[in-house]
Amino acid sequence: MTITKDEYTISTNKDILNIPYIHAFLTTSYWAEGIPVDTVQRSIAGSLCFGVYKGEQQVGFARVISDEATFAYLADVFIDETERGKGLSKWLVEVILQYPTLQGIRRFELRTRDAHGLYAQFGFTPLTNPEIYMLIRFPDVYKQL
Repeated sequence: MTITKDEYTISTNKDILNIPYIHAFLTTSYWAEGIPVDTVQRSIAGSLCFGVYKGEQQVGFARVISDEATFAYLADVFIDETERGKGLSKWLVEVILQYPTLQGIRRFELRTRDAHGLYAQFGFTPLTNPEIYMLIRFPDVYKQL
């Protein structure tokens, strides 16, 4: 799928993703600091990916981990600092939530430290029953690889 708006394009074509660019951003992000490039490659291989492009240059990215039937998790959403403030994050989330195979999803989750306002526009809310959720967390896993 490819959608164009003004001078920008969002594409789900994994073949045109700029892996070094994605890795460079993620490895310095608060949520994936130090992530190895092979981990980024495997995460892309196992996800529905959305690249954001200005012409041929990639300027953003997001991926969805999903069975495309009942559950989806939005991850690694970012827009390059040079392109922020142009509504690209909002457009990217709109495109993702309208993606055909993600319709009818019962539970769509994400985690964010600093973009609650963006996601709230689309109906994302804090967990209503956090006591029913459990997880195993390995905060230093990238430092061990």
